[in-house]
Amino acid sequence: MIRQLVLVAAAAFTASCITAKPAEPVRFSGAPCVRPPPMHCPDADCPGDMVTNQGAVIEPKSGRTFFLDYPCDLKPGEKVTVVLALHGGGSYGNWQRNYAPFMDYVDKYRLIVATPNTRGWSEADDPYLHNIVDSVLDTVGRKNVKNFWLSGHSMGGFNARRMVCSPYFRDKVDGLLSLSGGRLGNPPDAPQPVFNIPPTNDSDGRTGAFTVTGPGAPGAAPLAGARPPGGPPGGSGPFGLIAAAASAPSDCDFSYIFANGEHEPSAQSLATTSSWAEKYACKPRKVTETITDAKGGYVYDGSRQKYGNPAWGRLPRGGAAKVMEYGGCKDGRVVADVMRLDKGHTEGLEPHVMERLIQMMEHAKSGKLRASAS
Repeated sequence: MIRQLVLVAAAAFTASCITAKPAEPVRFSGAPCVRPPPMHCPDADCPGDMVTNQGAVIEPKSGRTFFLDYPCDLKPGEKVTVVLALHGGGSYGNWQRNYAPFMDYVDKYRLIVATPNTRGWSEADDPYLHNIVDSVLDTVGRKNVKNFWLSGHSMGGFNARRMVCSPYFRDKVDGLLSLSGGRLGNPPDAPQPVFNIPPTNDSDGRTGAFTVTGPGAPGAAPLAGARPPGGPPGGSGPFGLIAAAASAPSDCDFSYIFANGEHEPSAQSLATTSSWAEKYACKPRKVTETITDAKGGYVYDGSRQKYGNPAWGRLPRGGAAKVMEYGGCKDGRVVADVMRLDKGHTEGLEPHVMERLIQMMEHAKSGKLRASAS
């Protein structure tokens, strides 16, 4: 009996000394995780061939590429926020990654951010986007997505608005972050913004370039892996996309944050009410915070500085931004406007402004994907 007791005690001691092997971190196919993130711009003078990069992750059904940023120590079963980030017209995936640098905060806020590329957003891109989202959700697990946001700059914002209540996204998306991409909830008589887009410089000028004239224009890099030339079906182009966004259904629920520059067209800058806030019985808008940044963003439109204007955007720099919230929204929704003072359409987002946007996203009502998975 004594010998048996000794053996039992020895076995227990041995078991207590054995630690379980930690689970391997989550990895996404074709998207190795490194720090710093690949193709991250320096603090100034981001090379043109970097901002026009379209990513190395391949969406297998279309053969098109995209970027995917996520925490390198992501644990199986860990709760995450997923963001699908869309660039503006004529721009590139990596310009968008550095314009709205979610990638700087993926570790702190446990984000998974997919940034695709196109020649011009339209319904023709929808299967490509659906496949990217499906691959992310299949890897991380729908029940582990606490928040899913669509985000887009300029025409990317209009495309996100077009899609948000579509059959595919309506039961997935918890929020829409529109970065100078047409404000949802404008007063009915407020016109959509119209830009007097400056011409390109005589010189190459592509440091930090945002080529609004699109791939194929002089000095613009070809968009490898994008869908074939020809533009959106029916030749609708940017104005067709704006019209499609304006007429898109809005019969689903989501939080909404709009951010823009003070010098952008007045229909967006001067609007003080929001029909989207009224939908959720929010309180009147009030300034809740003024954010200051000593550091500027990473990118700008380097091709149009010579003939540029404040509305289109100058060089990135520090500054201030007003956070204006419609508080007390029912069902935990967040509705807010963020105005970056003395900024235009194309200066990259400053770090404190970027982080505050993420914090508001995290605070909003969440859980559509978890509900559908249960």
